[in-house]
Amino acid sequence: MSGTEKSKANAEQAKGKVKETVGRAVGNERMTAEGRADQSKGHARRAKEDVKDTFRH
Repeated sequence: MSGTEKSKANAEQAKGKVKETVGRAVGNERMTAEGRADQSKGHARRAKEDVKDTFRH
């Protein structure tokens, strides 16, 4: 996996987790949902890179 793609995926997941936590703390359902969406994007990016790595080797 490319180092930059891995770091982007991790950053997206972390950003989503923070957004979700803050959204829950303040009772903002929209922010909570956005946080979950960001986490999902990070997981999808990581899965895409894992598939690419599988076919490279």
